[in-house]
Amino acid sequence: MLAIDRGHYGSDTVSTHALMRAGVLQLSRWGVLGRIKAAGTPVVRTTSFHYGNEVVAVPIKPQQDMEGLYAPRRTVIDRLLVEAAREAGAEIIFETQLVDLVRSDNGRVSGVRIKDGHDRERLVSSELVIGADGVHSTVARLVGSESYRTGRHATGVVFSYWSGPEFDGYHWYYNPGVSAGAIPTNDEQTLIFASVPQSRFHETMRQGADAGFRQVLRECSPDLAAVVEESKMVEKYRGFSGETGFFRQSFGPGWALVGDAGYFKDPLTAHGITDALIDAELLAQAVITGTEAAFAGYQAARDNLAVEHFEVTDAVASFDWDLPKVQQLHRALSEEMKKESRAVASFAMPA
Repeated sequence: MLAIDRGHYGSDTVSTHALMRAGVLQLSRWGVLGRIKAAGTPVVRTTSFHYGNEVVAVPIKPQQDMEGLYAPRRTVIDRLLVEAAREAGAEIIFETQLVDLVRSDNGRVSGVRIKDGHDRERLVSSELVIGADGVHSTVARLVGSESYRTGRHATGVVFSYWSGPEFDGYHWYYNPGVSAGAIPTNDEQTLIFASVPQSRFHETMRQGADAGFRQVLRECSPDLAAVVEESKMVEKYRGFSGETGFFRQSFGPGWALVGDAGYFKDPLTAHGITDALIDAELLAQAVITGTEAAFAGYQAARDNLAVEHFEVTDAVASFDWDLPKVQQLHRALSEEMKKESRAVASFAMPA
């Protein structure tokens, strides 16, 4: 198996990188969770929801080698997944991008044309080309994959990393029209984000990322804004202006899509990496079987686990709620996460 990445080995990417229980379970099944812990990733034992002045703290129950949840930096988890893949026999090359797909006479995808960092191109034959290349997937564009379900709402988010604050778990903050969060991660740092509806994002950030970020925090949680005032920002701000969610056709003759390339939902509920890990397992099962029915089953199984979660997330991203309503939405999200955790626990262990 050959995998290509246009970035550098160990490079960072825009992500709030919080893992939910199903994602942690999946890392455990793959034998990667121990490495995540060894990298100094702090364990998250509680998730606290701040609804205005009300706080609802939810303890995370330990399970097998799961002491809690984790939010490893992408520079950590991506590197460890690459190492695990290489140990399993994969060849992975960086600073290389997809140029085009190769097709056989019957139209089936049969390989790729790729280009390295020195603009040298080569052809690679393949029985299957998988696009794990994000929301604006090149593979999806080249095969003409279309969306068959889309969201209606999107949020914009700005975040950075801070040293100084000590959070005992995930903290999610909500007030009408605004949201924020604090996610403890590696190197004794905390990712703190501020989020608003996409329609408001550019207006809020027109005054500058720092001013817009702090304004949203003050609206959402004066306590969190005060913590930021006493902390040290250790990296520049990063932002995402919002993207409407979708489900794309995710398989066809000689190709498949996985992760955000095939299914994307608003990041406000911090579920993207967990989704990608589950989808990778489902697709791997289809690849092993190798039939068209198996690939159709992959997409159906993914959608069965994701559709309700997608719809509830879209409702949260609408910001068309008061505090009792968003609490109700979070209870619905909790039920969907329990469903996906049961599904992951039922997967056969990899050989």
